[in-house]
Amino acid sequence: DKEVRAIFLRLFAQLFQGYRSCLQLIRIHAEPVIHFHKAAFLGQRGLIENDFLTKVLNGMAFAGFVSERGPPFRACDLFDELVAFEVERIKAEEGNPPKMIKHVRELAEQLFKNENPNPHIAFQKVPRPTEGSHLRVHILPFPRINECRVQELLQEGLARSQGAPSATRGDKKCVVPAGPPVGMF
Repeated sequence: DKEVRAIFLRLFAQLFQGYRSCLQLIRIHAEPVIHFHKAAFLGQRGLIENDFLTKVLNGMAFAGFVSERGPPFRACDLFDELVAFEVERIKAEEGNPPKMIKHVRELAEQLFKNENPNPHIAFQKVPRPTEGSHLRVHILPFPRINECRVQELLQEGLARSQGAPSATRGDKKCVVPAGPPVGMF
């Protein structure tokens, strides 16, 4: 899982390298607005005709990326370090798969450490089923109804309803008879 995430982290670091140079902070509003110059970014990279990257930059996910990562003062993470310091290393590793795999594993280990800062505390969240548990049937029996208790509850309900003020309609409620079967008509 972490190695796949590390591969995508490298991919996005390569795709978005230099994005910070195309950010502009506009302070005409009460809260600053961050604007990304897509044309400048694509022009600097020589990718103006690249349909894929243009669609990525026009997507909502990239807009969220810019608003989240655009502010100049915020906590940095592994992605920021990759974009800022490791781009040359990533380029150098393109022709050398063993070095690339080594770097991916290092990134995966860093991702794991970021998510689990105290590895000795880590535990298995879902316990393993016991041996033979798949053979057992886990159906709880339906509880038996206590007839005496049901009669007591009915009597209590009747006593409360008789003590309550009568409704506007004077007719007592009763069970509607089913009537003769339809075949008789």
